[in-house]
Amino acid sequence: MSRGALQPSQQKLAEKLTILNDRGIGMLTRIYNIKKQGQVWKACGDPKAKPSYLIDKNLESAVKFIVRKFPAIETRNNNQQLAQLQKEKSEILKNLALYYFTFVDVMEFKDHVCELLNTIDACQVFFDITVNFDLTKNYLDLVVTYITLMMLLSRIEERKAIIGLYNYAHEMTHGSSDREYPRLGQMIVDYENPLKKMMEEFVPHGKSLQDALVSLQMVYPRRNLSADQWRNAQLLSLISAPSTMLNPAQSDTMPCEYLSLDTMEKWIVFGFILCHAALNTDPAALSLWKLALQSSSCLCLFRDEVFHIHKAAEDLFVNIRGYNKRVNDIRECKESALSHAGSMHRERRKFLRSALKELATVLADQPGLLGPKALFVFMALSFARDEIIWLLRHADNIQKKSTDDFIDKHIAELIFYMEELRAHVRKYGPVMQRYYVQYLSGFDAVVLNELVQNLSVCPEDESIIMSSFVNTMTSLSVKQVEDGEVFDFRGMRLDWFRLQAYTSVSKASLGLADHRELGKMMNTIIFHTKMADSLVEMLVETSDVSIFCFYSRAFEKMFQQCLELPSHCTHELCPEERHHIGDRSLSLCNMFLDEMAKQARNLITDICTEQCTLSDQLLPKHCAKTISQAVNKKSKKQTGKKGEPEREKPGVESMRKNRLLVTNLDKLHTALSELCFSINYVPNMMVWEHTFTPREYLTSHLEIRFTKSIVGMTMYNQATQEIAKPSELLTSVRAYMTVLQSIENYVQIDITRVFNNVLLQQTQHLDSHGEPTITSLYTNWYLETLLRQVSNGHIAYFPAMKAFVNLPTENELTFNAEEYSDISEMRSLSELLGPYGMKFLSESLMWHISSQVAELKKLVVDNVEVLTQMRTSFDKPDHMAALFKRLTSVDSVLKRMTIIGVILSFRSLAQEALRDVLSCHIPFLVSSVEDFKDHIPRETDMKVAMNVYELSSAAGLPCEIDPALVVALSSQKSENISPEEEYKIACLLMVFVAVSMPTLASNVMSQYSPAIEGHCNNIHCLAKAINQIAAALFTIHKGSIEDRLKELKAFFISNTFTTQHLASSSLLKIGQETDKSTTRNRESVYLLLDMIVQESPFLTMDLLESCFPYVLLRNAYHAVYKQSVSSSA
Repeated sequence: MSRGALQPSQQKLAEKLTILNDRGIGMLTRIYNIKKQGQVWKACGDPKAKPSYLIDKNLESAVKFIVRKFPAIETRNNNQQLAQLQKEKSEILKNLALYYFTFVDVMEFKDHVCELLNTIDACQVFFDITVNFDLTKNYLDLVVTYITLMMLLSRIEERKAIIGLYNYAHEMTHGSSDREYPRLGQMIVDYENPLKKMMEEFVPHGKSLQDALVSLQMVYPRRNLSADQWRNAQLLSLISAPSTMLNPAQSDTMPCEYLSLDTMEKWIVFGFILCHAALNTDPAALSLWKLALQSSSCLCLFRDEVFHIHKAAEDLFVNIRGYNKRVNDIRECKESALSHAGSMHRERRKFLRSALKELATVLADQPGLLGPKALFVFMALSFARDEIIWLLRHADNIQKKSTDDFIDKHIAELIFYMEELRAHVRKYGPVMQRYYVQYLSGFDAVVLNELVQNLSVCPEDESIIMSSFVNTMTSLSVKQVEDGEVFDFRGMRLDWFRLQAYTSVSKASLGLADHRELGKMMNTIIFHTKMADSLVEMLVETSDVSIFCFYSRAFEKMFQQCLELPSHCTHELCPEERHHIGDRSLSLCNMFLDEMAKQARNLITDICTEQCTLSDQLLPKHCAKTISQAVNKKSKKQTGKKGEPEREKPGVESMRKNRLLVTNLDKLHTALSELCFSINYVPNMMVWEHTFTPREYLTSHLEIRFTKSIVGMTMYNQATQEIAKPSELLTSVRAYMTVLQSIENYVQIDITRVFNNVLLQQTQHLDSHGEPTITSLYTNWYLETLLRQVSNGHIAYFPAMKAFVNLPTENELTFNAEEYSDISEMRSLSELLGPYGMKFLSESLMWHISSQVAELKKLVVDNVEVLTQMRTSFDKPDHMAALFKRLTSVDSVLKRMTIIGVILSFRSLAQEALRDVLSCHIPFLVSSVEDFKDHIPRETDMKVAMNVYELSSAAGLPCEIDPALVVALSSQKSENISPEEEYKIACLLMVFVAVSMPTLASNVMSQYSPAIEGHCNNIHCLAKAINQIAAALFTIHKGSIEDRLKELKAFFISNTFTTQHLASSSLLKIGQETDKSTTRNRESVYLLLDMIVQESPFLTMDLLESCFPYVLLRNAYHAVYKQSVSSSA
């Protein structure tokens, strides 16, 4: 096949264009990173970031000398100035080799590009973007890549220092300059002003470049229309013409329809700067030039490096004779761009939002339309991507006249609709494959075969390639799609690229310029093959927004709800930047997901606050005013002012007189639903081999906020010791939980897991962050505030009410004890704290009891001799009276035992409340535990029995022996005291309490009140204290219960009976006293003996009768009730 002097098939134009374009992107990546690294050196000032010889003050003069003399550096005659570099030469060679050889690679790339451009000129290649699309596009891409590379190279400020230093070190080490240095140095000098140099360089290539650019007149003006023109043409609409909805989207220029507008503008601007003569001779060229200048103020060179069009073009043309008109054109276009470009692109984005939304909605409902309307999808993605990149570039790099045009709060919505379309393509890829496989085999193959048959001339090589196209398409079948076969048409597309090169040269036997229909048909076929095997690559080509990775600040500002992050922005020729870009991408992804979760959390918190306020209105305390008004109205009493507005009842907020009325709660729910939709949009996101789960971010934030909210709702004030009532806190927590449960309607998260994690942590002393929980707050409050006031005599325990009640005192308390300790409040407390929290409360109570017992033991030790004698002398009244006078700290013993009784009474209330709560939640389990406790076999070992008691106590069941108290008192065992001595102290402690009890009769506050079934000074709590302390101490020191309980019962009876006998003898002695002050409350104190028996699981009334006649008890009850009636009267 004869083709003249040059054989295009041997020139490998298609292959060279492909390879050089890819290598050009790699070189741009490396040069870009060198430039950015230089900026980092300047910005951070970190010695480790920059080579020492570039910042060392001693070497500064040498470096400046090299830069000043570059490239001809006389090293021999300047030894003094360069001597400082001698020591660093090995380090210079080592550290600058990568940079130096990158510049050498740029020079070699330039040589290859120039060689290929000369070959193309020599072959007189025909270029038309609408016919030989791949050839023209790759040619223009190569020219722009070459220009961009040389411009970026000229922007590296350290380039002369790096090259000069490396060459000097090389000459000092090897005795001669590097062989590439002369050419490299000259290239650096020549391209100080790269555009001016390349304008001269491209004079021979002007015709080829002009032809390629002018072919854009059929594409670029059609793409660069206003939003109104798009709207009038109903662009991208599938429903504008329902009758043609199933017809395939067709165009004579299929690949041009989704070609990047930004790419075309770079071709036009840079291309006509290099072949500027065409602007004076070709009206079409001038029209394209002006349109491009009016559309943008700056172009993207590479990533975030931009080129300010108007200033650079004006600086170049102003020095060319006869170009005044062109300079005026540039100035007019600049004004137009500054005035109108922003608003034009803003309206485009507005149109695209609605157009993409409509397209995504229709395709979601009818995914089968992705087959015939695939072109619309990729056009929509490309248009949206172009507008996003334009806004990003201009918002960051231009002096704005109208800032509103460069701030788009809805940009995330546009990206979302892009992601919707991308998701449809990925999901329904097999549908598209099936459609286009049939299209290729049933239509494209037939039409192409007819075109080939009708060719007047078809050389052998071209005929073979065309036949292979037809055969490849004819062999396709739907069964291949159904079988999951992987299609690969890359070879076919490369063959078409080669064929374009063969048929686009001058003197070609088959000229593509004369057979445009063939070119257009093949371009359409190539698009169809991409729909079958390269959908992912097409998505990247038309919708890649990885440039955001290099506009991180703008990204943070513009995209608070962004879901898609960069993943295609590295190049294999610069692998070292991968980690940096990856880290940046991961940090951005983490930041945005975290920010979205925070916003959702804040909205949920606001909703919870509103709901808590509404729930608070339903609390019983707020009904008092309503009841008062009703009573007054019934009795016809006029209260308050006439003009006083009537209080709104709860529920009024739900009454709507107008559907248009929107409350704050409505707005919060609307915002939350939109935000949760984006969080719930994808279950997982893969970013740089890391998996992100947006829902987990929300879950994590909800856990943290719920924890803080629960603690905050306690309203605990350490200074004033104020705290919320448990019932009110429980109401607020339930309202909060109701709102959180409703979140499951918005986003698929396991809210039960949130409840379990948070509420279980609240049952512990500290949460996972080491912060106080409601368990610790309420435990501290009840111990340090309520029970402390009880011991101070300001509060009394009323058994009849099962609550602690304030006593009338001079200094009124800031809280009402009954409102915190009645049965409903204790049940609420049990609901909040749960079994674990109540166990912690019990342990804290027992710690206080153990400290009191420790002090009591000290008092016993101080009086051990007297108590030992009294233990055996209870039948000798005179001797007992004498011994009693020798006792010390009698009041202290009674006071401490009373405190213990009060604490045990409070614990009894807490345990009863816990049992009630658990009986509601887990009745069958509680009944099983209760049955287990009541039927412990008599032969059971003591340790096993205590385990059963511990289980029962955890369920709130009362036990004969308190396991928590046993554990607390067991920890007091001293190594210096023998078990026998410990047992003796325990017995003498009971004796001490017994002989001290008569002194209570002289206390005015010891009067028994039938109304409260107790004494105002809480001495009725002594019964519980004596029984439980005795049971715990004797269990510890004897370790047995009556045949395992029987032995303890006998032991307990014998010891307690001795105590009771002593108490009876002491109390009977009161009857013989004549001093009224000593016996004023004798009957009230007598009742303590009955209370001790009633509280005890071991003692009986028969035992009491043997040492204290029941008639005295009966008379005592009669007396106190009679006294109570008279006092009331």
